[in-house]
Amino acid sequence: MDLSLFPRIQLGHFPTPLEPMANLTAVLGGPRLWVKRDDCTGLSSGGNKTRKLEYLMAEAIAARADVVITQGATQSNHARQTAAAAAKLGMKCHILLEDRTGSTDPDYTDNGNVLLNRLHGATVERRAGGTNMQQEMEQLAERLKADGARPYVIPGGGSNPVGALGYVSAAAELVSQAATLGLRIDHLVHATGSAGTQAGLVAGLHGLNSDIKLLGIGTRAPKEKQETMVYDLACRTAEHLRMRAPVARESVVANCDYVGAGYGIPTPGMQEAVELLARTEGLLLDPVYSGKGMAGLIDLIRKGHFKTTDNVVFLHTGGSVALFGYAEAFGLKGPQG
Repeated sequence: MDLSLFPRIQLGHFPTPLEPMANLTAVLGGPRLWVKRDDCTGLSSGGNKTRKLEYLMAEAIAARADVVITQGATQSNHARQTAAAAAKLGMKCHILLEDRTGSTDPDYTDNGNVLLNRLHGATVERRAGGTNMQQEMEQLAERLKADGARPYVIPGGGSNPVGALGYVSAAAELVSQAATLGLRIDHLVHATGSAGTQAGLVAGLHGLNSDIKLLGIGTRAPKEKQETMVYDLACRTAEHLRMRAPVARESVVANCDYVGAGYGIPTPGMQEAVELLARTEGLLLDPVYSGKGMAGLIDLIRKGHFKTTDNVVFLHTGGSVALFGYAEAFGLKGPQG
């Protein structure tokens, strides 16, 4: 598993911190909780997509691209980090945003990540929910080519074998940090959506022969669909890395009981998780991914899923900028007494 074989450009601040969450551990009565701070990657307020973009943007540069195209939901963290990466590297950026919630709240449609997309200089276009976004990006790429541009298309979430290399690298980083601390990690828990983060971790832990148990908390798709997407991408990532041993299907586990009414739609568990982390650890989660991921972790702890002696690491994928689009969900919109 030699990541040095693949082009990579430095965009983030690595390694990200691995910190104990002593207050949350005490509130929940165990297990021993830790947080891997990928909200601290540095690019436009940070987030997990920065790791993927280090490989994706390197490939774009190698292809002599002068504009990147990507897509996501209205409050896409991936879109914001892609816009920032393009600005840093002197490229243009076109973002297509899909309406997946139906919200017309101006804070949701124009604040948070959307505001930062524009601040970074990206062109933002909107599409209705259910649109074939890959097709839309390809059609836009053809129009840009006709105008003489050299576009590079990045899939939603940066989730392809190139982008997933970012989380192969993250797996190695985490294992190294744990060894330095003398920490035995029993479980690694994170939010899983477009599959790239989990697929990269699966492939990375596989390549390292690690016995850390990985659990993705789903934010969009049903369990079978989510696990199938992750396993397929993990296998393609392992193949991209020329790993000899195949990825085991049982290494891909997703719990999709915490999605609620749909992607990006608030749940009581998410609201509790965001408020609890803000008030016990001073950590800001996001309402779409890490908030629902932490809601799942909290509920599983309360149900006795983990031993009190286990060391459980939560991968914080960032995205707190999206909170500015969800003030109403937390009862914080308008004048406060």
